[in-house]
Amino acid sequence: MRIVGVDLCLLEYPLETPFYPAWLPGYPQTAHRVHLLTLETDEGIKGYAAGVAFSREGSGLQQLLLPFLFGRDPMNVEEVVQIARSATFLGLRLWWIEMAFWDIIGKALGQPVYRLLGGYQERVRAYASTGELRSVEERLDYVAQVREMGIRAVKLRFHSWDWREDMAVARAVRERYPDMEIMVDANMGWRVAGMAPAPKWDVSTALRVAEELAELGVRWLEEPLDKNDYEGYRRLREKAPIPLASGEMNQDLHEFREYLIRDAIDILQPDVCLSSGILMGKKIAGMAEAFGKQIAPHTWTSGLGLAANLQLMGASPNCEWAEFPYEPPGWDLKARDYFLTEPIVPDSEGYLPVPSKPGLGVEIDEDAVKHYRVEN
Repeated sequence: MRIVGVDLCLLEYPLETPFYPAWLPGYPQTAHRVHLLTLETDEGIKGYAAGVAFSREGSGLQQLLLPFLFGRDPMNVEEVVQIARSATFLGLRLWWIEMAFWDIIGKALGQPVYRLLGGYQERVRAYASTGELRSVEERLDYVAQVREMGIRAVKLRFHSWDWREDMAVARAVRERYPDMEIMVDANMGWRVAGMAPAPKWDVSTALRVAEELAELGVRWLEEPLDKNDYEGYRRLREKAPIPLASGEMNQDLHEFREYLIRDAIDILQPDVCLSSGILMGKKIAGMAEAFGKQIAPHTWTSGLGLAANLQLMGASPNCEWAEFPYEPPGWDLKARDYFLTEPIVPDSEGYLPVPSKPGLGVEIDEDAVKHYRVEN
């Protein structure tokens, strides 16, 4: 079996209302853009992959990828990992293309990817992941809404200039919902300059926040420091009274290894779209397991990215939580999953089922792809 068709296009879905991501201060996002890669084999099997698109920075990417992908054996995923690793020398994050190969493999063998990786769990407990800074009352209304969906955990964003404003939201959620699991994401791991100024924490600030969050029984504090500040994380973890999480924009084995050998983190958060691919993600999960650590993959990309990360979660015994990106009205299920035939939703008990159809487990809506495709 060989790859005989390679198509990469840009999809653009206009958001119902502007979305103001906490990690991009000053940026009103008006569309959800995705690079969609379609690979077809000589046996007629199609595999899909989706990568994050900010604008039209992927123009010309198909021509770049074509000689590396055309004619390739889709079963040889390790070679694709090496291609993605080589791309980092050009400043490109192409880990996401690897999921298309797994999609083909699973469809060829009639199995979802997580079973091919060893299997373990058919569903993972979901936490609703917020994306914006909101007032106390707005966030309380949000928590009420996700509880109606069966979800009993929420991740709040801390990215105000004065973190005490964010702490007031966390305290209100804890007071109103004492049985709710709470996570906090500070989004200090990677910074986008040039749009608006943003806060930056040091170790002492992160420790003060962690101490107050511990009083609320918060499950973890995510990205309180820069993603490559391994020494800072080590120092913080020595004193922090709650677990620390990071890793969504780290990449390859060696960066995650640094967290582990320094005992600097409790929960690694690779994303198969941004930092690892599925096979590399499985290796990172194995390293974490050897050090007695958990993984909780980052999933704020697209519905297909969420499905691919769920396949990794399903094959990882040290994965307890699944991130469920949801921030209506701007980032609702339609906005996130617009090119899938069905949205990915939690079950009645607040768990995300690992998609069980062959390959990545979800189906691409070809009509939606045609509708939202942008011609370069």
